[in-house]
Amino acid sequence: MKVGIIGGTGGMGKGFAVRWCKDHNVLIGSRDAERANASAQEYSELVKEAYGSINGNITGTDNTTVAKESDILVLSIPYENIDAICSELLPLINDNCVVVSPIVPMTKTDTGFECVAIKENKPFSHQTVEKHMKDKTKLVSAFHVISEKKLVNPTLKLDYDIFVAGDSKESVEVVNGLINEIEGLRPIYLGPGALAYLVEMSTPLLLNAMIRNKMKNPGIKII
Repeated sequence: MKVGIIGGTGGMGKGFAVRWCKDHNVLIGSRDAERANASAQEYSELVKEAYGSINGNITGTDNTTVAKESDILVLSIPYENIDAICSELLPLINDNCVVVSPIVPMTKTDTGFECVAIKENKPFSHQTVEKHMKDKTKLVSAFHVISEKKLVNPTLKLDYDIFVAGDSKESVEVVNGLINEIEGLRPIYLGPGALAYLVEMSTPLLLNAMIRNKMKNPGIKII
């Protein structure tokens, strides 16, 4: 499959790329195609050292091309950029493309990390992305509680549960497959997209627990 990552030059995008390129062709997207290509070359060198040979590859190009060519499109973008980016790119995706939202409506205040959607009475990320989807059943929320610093190290074994929310069994199964391909991750289905706000709120909860209790890049595991 072709797995596209919008915001692929950022930390989470890098983590997804180096993990999924073992078996998929990963497309790194950026507004600047040259920057995306440079990042793709950097990631490719990293995985070559980590894995040796792989079945997929990592390439970089502009966001528009990534949106048009991807079978799965991951939106690794800030909450405040959802409308601008999704209004431009989501009309271009193919009809079978599954869109993954790991986006968190979060801000840092004097109190700690807080949920913007609650604090400022704004829509949650899943709702905001959904407005721009041609087929809302192709939208799945996931990957909100994974440590970026651990994800970007391709040799590091993880041990996390990943909450998943989406309306379509088929779309959720596609995302579950990607989760299961990363060693040490387990998908936990929470329900339809209407409950995705529960997934999004888990990130500031985790970060505040990490800071106040001096934890190092924690995750969530249900036992």
